[in-house]
Amino acid sequence: MPGDWIQRFHGALDGIHQGVIWMDGFLWGPPMLVLLLGTHLFLTVRLGFVQRYLPTAIRISFSRKGVGEGDVSQFGALMTALAATIGTGNIVGVATAVALGGPGAVLWCWLTGVFGIATKYAEALLAVKYRVKTADGTMLGGPMYALERGLGQKWLAVLFCVFTAIAAFGIGNMVQANSVASLVEETLHTPTWITGGILSLLTAGVVVGGIRSIARVCERLVPFMAVFYVIGCLVILAMQWQTIGSTVALIVHDAFLPQAAVGGFTGAGVAMSMRYGVARGLFSNESGLGSAPIVAAAARTRNCVRQALVSSTGTFWDTVVVCAITGLVIVNTGAWTSGADGAGITKAAFEWIPVVGPLALTVGLVTFVFSTILGWEYYGERAAEYLLGKRAILPYRLTWVLVVFVGAISKLAFVWDFADAANALMAIPNLVSLLLLSGVLVAETRRYLWSGHLDAYGDSPPVPSQFAS
Repeated sequence: MPGDWIQRFHGALDGIHQGVIWMDGFLWGPPMLVLLLGTHLFLTVRLGFVQRYLPTAIRISFSRKGVGEGDVSQFGALMTALAATIGTGNIVGVATAVALGGPGAVLWCWLTGVFGIATKYAEALLAVKYRVKTADGTMLGGPMYALERGLGQKWLAVLFCVFTAIAAFGIGNMVQANSVASLVEETLHTPTWITGGILSLLTAGVVVGGIRSIARVCERLVPFMAVFYVIGCLVILAMQWQTIGSTVALIVHDAFLPQAAVGGFTGAGVAMSMRYGVARGLFSNESGLGSAPIVAAAARTRNCVRQALVSSTGTFWDTVVVCAITGLVIVNTGAWTSGADGAGITKAAFEWIPVVGPLALTVGLVTFVFSTILGWEYYGERAAEYLLGKRAILPYRLTWVLVVFVGAISKLAFVWDFADAANALMAIPNLVSLLLLSGVLVAETRRYLWSGHLDAYGDSPPVPSQFAS
């Protein structure tokens, strides 16, 4: 019986989970919070509050015609990045942040997004500047190339790729599959192993075509799923519009309480609120993680700053808009005190829309999850290719499809703790590169953005054999 071997599988994971919990607590201590938020703030100031160029960034991001060298359009690269970011983090991540850190976690998550726009801009700029072109014309880029070519630190580049190849299985695979399988089981009473099997087959059908296939699917899926979900949230907020003001006040007040004790939550106040808000903010928008720059490097763009602006809008849409709305809905409806966990909290909020609400959430989460699984497969694949060459691509894709199924039948706590730990390990080398190459960021921003030369063509990427596989 499937239930018997699933129980044995859960038992085997319990021992591993204890080690993951220890590592998670160590990595997400004060040093990591200071490094991440500090980088966001430092780059915001160093780049002259680049967030003020957001209207321009949004305008050029909707151009489907990319001019310059690359594999996909700027819009396609943005949609693939958004596919990887707008997902479980927006629905389940925010819910678990509020459940564990209190309503104040919503504010810390939102602030991580506001200041993280500068970090996302910086990551993409370096990814395009230091990208390389292989013999077959494929563009490769990301923090590993910035670390190797910009800083001359090959060992850090290798570490980043090792952490990315592993982290992808957490943030972009197991968490996604687990969340949708749990919600489908609760809503439609479908066993998790059936949902996992279907997701695995659908994933295999797309990733076999590589970045162009992934980008085509994401360009069609992401706009629909985002609008569909946001409309559902706005309907719920409209049903309880009288309490929105007091909800916002509660979120702001709770974010700075020395000790929190609201509703069913008791915790360590501002420390817990910040810890879970920042961690889930990073999980959601990935600013500082170093993932989105990998697909930004594949974009057809005139220069590195133009694509950096486009990429920065991903953090705006993902966290400043979608996560904020989700947090408002969860706190405003009181769903965070329901006693549920994960997707169950958001489901409790959507039950304010009789019958249709939970079904709409299920459809939204399924599309969010599927697109995220596709986007993160590309990130992990590129990291594996950097480490082992093109021979690693097919085995990585096959393993990816298998782990989708494993994630669907795993326990919620294990997959989230694993994802948090892996994210922190992945972010550290990337944040180091951003801080040490901040002079390059300023120089390129001055050359194209501050001088008003956004349409100028940049230097062609070099093709040294030691970097291009």
